[in-house]
Amino acid sequence: MSANSPERQTIDWGLTPYAESLERQLAVVEQRIAGNMPDTLILCEHPATYTFGARPGADQHLLVSSETLQREGIAVHRTTRGGDVTAHNPGQQVAYPIVSLDKHRDLHAFLRLLEESILKTLAHFEIQGERREGKTGIWLGTRKIAAIGVAARSWVTYHGLAINVNNDTAFFDGIIPCGISTADGTVTSLSRELGGGSIDINKVKSVLTVEFWQLFETFQKT
Repeated sequence: MSANSPERQTIDWGLTPYAESLERQLAVVEQRIAGNMPDTLILCEHPATYTFGARPGADQHLLVSSETLQREGIAVHRTTRGGDVTAHNPGQQVAYPIVSLDKHRDLHAFLRLLEESILKTLAHFEIQGERREGKTGIWLGTRKIAAIGVAARSWVTYHGLAINVNNDTAFFDGIIPCGISTADGTVTSLSRELGGGSIDINKVKSVLTVEFWQLFETFQKT
C-alpha cells in the first residue's frame, strides 16, 4: 500500500529549511494540477521554525522578541495554511500530502482523514490519541501531540500535519501554540509519553505512510 506506483508516491526530503520546503511543495502542487505527477506524500523535518497560519491575530501569539529569533537562528514564516501559529524543530515528523481531491471535493473530510492517520499511527505505539472539541490537532487529554493545517489549489492539497516525536517541546514555549493558553493545554511528544527515550522516527514514517495511503484510497471511493 505504501509502495510508489503510477497513482501515488512517497518522498522523504529529510531535514529541509521551511522556506525551501514550501517552495518545493508549491512546485509539486503545480505539477499535480497539470497531471504531470501522481498524488504525493512528502515527509520531512524542519530546523527551528515558527509558522503563522491564516487565522486573524496569529502573529500576536509569538512570545519571543525579534532579537531572540535572530540570536538563536529561528526562522519565522507566514503561510496560507489554516490555523494559528505552530512550531517545527528537528525530531518532529512533518508530512505534506499533495493530493487531488477532485474525486471527493470535501476539505473538511480530508482534515478528518489526516486526524485519523495520526490516531492510527499513534496507536501503533500504544498511544491513545483523541480529537478535542473545538480545537485542531490530536490530543492526549489536554496534551497536544500533533498539529494539522492544510490549504488547496484547484482541489490539490498542500501543507499538512506534524507529529511531535523526539523534538524538544520546550521550543513551543516561544509561542501560544495554535492560540491555546497553558490553561487550556500543553504540548507533548511520543518520546515524552513513552518515558523519554528516543523513538525510531523511521518507524513513525513507515507507519504514517501506510496509514495515510490506506485511508486516502478509501476516501477517494466515498
